[in-house]
Amino acid sequence: MTVLTAAQDVLKELGVTEPSEIDIDAIAWSLGARVKYRPLDGCEARIAGNGDRAIITVNSRSSRRRKRFSVAHELGHWKYDRGRILVCRSDEIGRAGENYPAPERVADSYAAQLLMPAYIFDPIARSYPKATFQTVTAIADLFDTSITATAIRLVEGRHFPAVLVCHGSKGRKWFTRSPDIPDRWFPQDTLDPESFAFGVLFGKHPNEPMPRKIPADAWFDRAEAQRYEVHEQTIRTGDDEILTLVLIRDPKMLEEWNTSRASHARRR
Repeated sequence: MTVLTAAQDVLKELGVTEPSEIDIDAIAWSLGARVKYRPLDGCEARIAGNGDRAIITVNSRSSRRRKRFSVAHELGHWKYDRGRILVCRSDEIGRAGENYPAPERVADSYAAQLLMPAYIFDPIARSYPKATFQTVTAIADLFDTSITATAIRLVEGRHFPAVLVCHGSKGRKWFTRSPDIPDRWFPQDTLDPESFAFGVLFGKHPNEPMPRKIPADAWFDRAEAQRYEVHEQTIRTGDDEILTLVLIRDPKMLEEWNTSRASHARRR
């Protein structure tokens, strides 16, 4: 029996069975939170509560999909951080990685499950045979979610073995990876000039239309990476930001290493 998350419980109680039925403002109202849209400076959203009622204020200047995720994110705070006044900056919502504060990561996870619940999302994701940004875009359009949030959801949901990496001109901003990928595959801080991503970010090349093969050592600073190839696809998500899918298809890269084997490899 599948155990539902707190966010999925909310949707099940409301009878939500299709992506089009996920009305985030109505869901917020059912949870005692009223949503207001106002121009905000210095933050993307905030929530203030009293008793079992709250007001969520979201930056009206943001895109529709960004606003939807912000509301869902604040509902995560309403679930887990009730009693606190929280102001969330734009760089604290909808990002991946362990460098972000724990409450923000928890709120993001709740938001992802509220907007892309597994019982609806997973069957749809399995219907797409290829792991590409075209697949990400198609699913994002169905759920009315951002490319970034949808890509994170796909990668972290074990739908394909991949590392999702976000870079800006100053280096790596964050990354996340499929649970199937061993921890030793940790992406480099800076982009390799031989990577296709380097051309998209610094050479203003167009988005990669499909994943392309590239030596794994362009992405991973490990001696064994020289023996493998990965597939890479990069798209631009902002003036100074790109998002890259690094797809791992060689089963040997997915093998877990025990301590003795890893120590032997380092001595070679």
